[in-house]
Amino acid sequence: MRFTLALALLCCLTGAAHAAPATPHKAYLSLIIDDLGQNLPRDRRVLALPGPVTAAVMPDTPHAAEFAREAHKAGKIVILHMPMDPATGPFAWHPGLPMDELEKRLDAAFKAVPYTSGINNHMGSRMTSQQPAMAWLMGNLQQRHKFFVDSRTSAQTVAAAEAQKIGLASVSRDVFLDDVRTEQAITTQLETAIKLAHKQGSAVMIGHPYPQTLAVLERELPKLKAQGIEWIDIKQMIGVRSNKAMAGHGKDGVYR
Repeated sequence: MRFTLALALLCCLTGAAHAAPATPHKAYLSLIIDDLGQNLPRDRRVLALPGPVTAAVMPDTPHAAEFAREAHKAGKIVILHMPMDPATGPFAWHPGLPMDELEKRLDAAFKAVPYTSGINNHMGSRMTSQQPAMAWLMGNLQQRHKFFVDSRTSAQTVAAAEAQKIGLASVSRDVFLDDVRTEQAITTQLETAIKLAHKQGSAVMIGHPYPQTLAVLERELPKLKAQGIEWIDIKQMIGVRSNKAMAGHGKDGVYR
């Protein structure tokens, strides 16, 4: 009898040892702050945020190069925040501009913002729906070894879809934090991003260096770990998503 019980216990222990360990569901967040380069004291608060924030620097700002250097020195990923229609200015892309002018403006923008690893669009609701221009842009970025973040300022964007077609490292924004500039609204948007990360495994947030946004981020970001969230940089997020679209961006991993 004792031998039988001992044998049964041994079998149970052996089975437990060989059972696959439970893998906790991972939830990842990435954060991009847009419109940097305009105000150094303000923008330096972004660099002080406690984690891998991505600094999106506008080329037509007075401190673009200086802030990009500071962000790079601080270990932050720097990306070019490329103006696109309806944005204006000497770097802005507009439908109807010839391809050689688009290339000239892109070259100038990259020269204005050093240490860039990638690019995302500033505005661009009209431009990112232009398939020929977006296809050209993704090919150019691939030659430059840069990644692309689709800010998804328009439901008609084809930018991420064109990046996916050629296998360019890319990812899309899920949540804008501060379309409404109140701390209550921004906190709600951050909570939305956290819930989305738990639901689909990851979420990409974009915010701006508004005082209300920075106040919420300074207060709430240190709490992410306790909420089961892993805050990763945008390059890691591209790896996590493997260039696949989330449900809100497409179907079966393919961008619309």
